[in-house]
Amino acid sequence: MIQLSTKNELDKFISTGEPVLIYFSGENCSVCKVLKPKIDEIIPQKFPKMKTYEVKVDLYKEIASKFSVFSIPTILVFFDSKEFFRKGRNLSITHFCDELKRPYNLFMD
Repeated sequence: MIQLSTKNELDKFISTGEPVLIYFSGENCSVCKVLKPKIDEIIPQKFPKMKTYEVKVDLYKEIASKFSVFSIPTILVFFDSKEFFRKGRNLSITHFCDELKRPYNLFMD
């Protein structure tokens, strides 16, 4: 995952229209630390064209507030420069990938 530190960087990546996953996490979040390696492993395998970025909420509060992220971890997925869905806190990686599969295939064909 690429670490982001400004709203402009993030806006630039989203505006490309490519599929984008943004992972909002925190330094003292144990769930974030467990979930991140799983996301890092599965997304490139199942969704190779999806770009993944991470925003550390405790360091970049203005980015989190722009996207209305109030709890961590939160995952935002964008297709065609639009937020497709958001998942927060407790999530099943298997269920997450199943939900992502259909829209990813539709946008990538």
